[in-house]
Amino acid sequence: MLKSLFFPKSVAVIGASQQPKKLGFEILANLVKSGFKGNIFPVNPTAENILGLKAYPSLNHIITEGLEVELAVIAIPAKAVLDCLEQCALCGVRAAVIISAGFRETGHAGLLAEMEIAKLADQHGMSVVGPNCLGIMVPGSCLNASFAADMPIDGHVAFMSQSGALCTSVLDMSLELGLGFSRFVSLGNKAHLNELDFLNAWESDDDSKVIMAYLEGIANGTKFIEKARKITKTKPIIAIKSGSTNAGSRAVSSHTGTLAGSEQAYEAAFKQAGIIRANSIRHIFDLIIAFAWQPIPAGNRVAVITNAGGPGIMATDAIERFGLRVAGLSDETLQKLRKALPPAASVLNPVDVLGDALADRYEAALGIVAKDPNVDAILTILTPQIMTEPEKTAEAVLKASRDSGKTMIASFIGGQRVKAGHDLLMANHLPNYQSPELAISALQAMHYHSVWRSEPLPVFELFAIDRDKIRQVFSRVRQDKRLEIGESEAREVLQALDIPIPLSKLCKDPEEAADFAESIGFPVVMKIASPDILHKTDIGGVRLGISGRQEVRDTFDLITLRTQRFMPEADIWGCMVQKQVQGNAEVILGMNRDPQFGPLVMLGLGGIFVEVLKDVSFRIAPFSRAEAEAMVSELRSSAILYGVRGRKKLAINGIVETILKISQLVTEFPEIVELDINPLTVFEDGKGVMGIDMRLVLSSQNQEFKHD
Repeated sequence: MLKSLFFPKSVAVIGASQQPKKLGFEILANLVKSGFKGNIFPVNPTAENILGLKAYPSLNHIITEGLEVELAVIAIPAKAVLDCLEQCALCGVRAAVIISAGFRETGHAGLLAEMEIAKLADQHGMSVVGPNCLGIMVPGSCLNASFAADMPIDGHVAFMSQSGALCTSVLDMSLELGLGFSRFVSLGNKAHLNELDFLNAWESDDDSKVIMAYLEGIANGTKFIEKARKITKTKPIIAIKSGSTNAGSRAVSSHTGTLAGSEQAYEAAFKQAGIIRANSIRHIFDLIIAFAWQPIPAGNRVAVITNAGGPGIMATDAIERFGLRVAGLSDETLQKLRKALPPAASVLNPVDVLGDALADRYEAALGIVAKDPNVDAILTILTPQIMTEPEKTAEAVLKASRDSGKTMIASFIGGQRVKAGHDLLMANHLPNYQSPELAISALQAMHYHSVWRSEPLPVFELFAIDRDKIRQVFSRVRQDKRLEIGESEAREVLQALDIPIPLSKLCKDPEEAADFAESIGFPVVMKIASPDILHKTDIGGVRLGISGRQEVRDTFDLITLRTQRFMPEADIWGCMVQKQVQGNAEVILGMNRDPQFGPLVMLGLGGIFVEVLKDVSFRIAPFSRAEAEAMVSELRSSAILYGVRGRKKLAINGIVETILKISQLVTEFPEIVELDINPLTVFEDGKGVMGIDMRLVLSSQNQEFKHD
């Protein structure tokens, strides 16, 4: 709960100033103005009192008077912070907010200082926010330990942000909307407490019904997903993630690496954790007011009541586009609407009460539709005609909301003419949106959260894989002072995973190749085998459709000669001769290890679908069978796999099990940093899949295995 941070009995402002506009003055002034009921101690070595409060030269002087300090707010030069924090620990301070800047943002020395802050906090059991932060605010305990210009309204949204400047903007917007907060935290540089600590604190916090976050980076991606996944089963987490482009990402050599990036990792992580992602500050507020002010809809059936046909059609289009359903009104509802509304009105959903509708017509329609058991949520649309009554109509919407208990949102479209209605709705916690599409987007997020909550927590399957064989391959490669594993060795890993592979053999001369090709039957595929060459097609090191003994000999000589010409330093082992396999489709499976979340597994349809269309889906390993199945269905071209226009359904289960085996492999063997199976040939349903080519890249350090 971080009780000493959020509900301290006393606060010391270290660096309190007598001069207005100074940080130390404004923080102290905020504490006083917020009505904090505990003791406030200004700490300033030269002042006797500040803002009518007795000032103390140091923390020691407070303690020697028999007083206690539970929370310290530190606003002094960075070079003095460590000594100050140590003094806090010695004086029994339980929590600290370090406002001071000048740490990791200034370079390596500042980063080292932050490491010392974390070490000291852990040693003494302190909770430390910052440094380089705006501060924290808890309206419920009248605590404003920040230099923000305003205090939030008391409410049920817990907010954390890695940008202090954004905090002030969010605060200003929330005051305009009338949105209240239970906790308001500027994380700063996260030297000690980070986003995971606050998730832990807010998980069982009854005051915090919704969690709102602005994130730039996550300290421990794996634990973050685990914790968020658990929390979102009871309360929503709505987040904005910035800085998720690929700029500055490390160079990668795999297909997966070139298609994956920070954006894909965060998108997958949020999806697996049930986090609702907003795409802008405006969007996050559109979502937050719906979650904070309205009940979660019981289902996805939406009714629309409007005084204009065009916006009603826009709303129904949005309902279908966002995966919701236009509610089918019952016969009883339709009969009642026909009696209550003019003959020209449309009683089908959307219910068009006509442009001359006064508030009483809206009230009648709302009262009837809200009682329909086929309706889970209602969107009321109003456009300002000359006879329209926005404020009275808002009262009718609020009455229907109170009487029905159903999810109600509105879209009063306009400016000054609808302002009174808008203000009344928002003041009474009924969300009003500038357009029907924004309103439906919020409903979609609420329905998504409802569905997510009903789904069980994932179960991670374990397959009987030959771990010893995999270890032997990796050990042999490292003994050769290599990190990259090509096809001839990687097929041993496929066998260890019990993933079918075609008949193949590494042949050292043309005669051996011809003999083996003849024994397995033509046609065959031949590939150059070299630990120094992973992308064989780039140098013409792959030939398909070889159909005779002499052609095998000629191909062996051709591709080895070509390789020697293009890469004279390469160590050539010979040629891999492989039975040519003709499947019904090809997919690519891969993994790239994300620095924050770990193994990011990719699935895509082979060929042009990956290279040009980038038709791919991602998940962070480990994941469940349901998530692996979702990876398949999320592909835009997945109809090819499921069967379309007379095509037979393909071996979806074979794809899913291969994905799960790769998930297990890269989880248990964290030294794998890149992996591709390209292609994985897919046959008809019931006939399975076959791994044709695989490559891996190991980390430079031999990491511990996670499974024995």
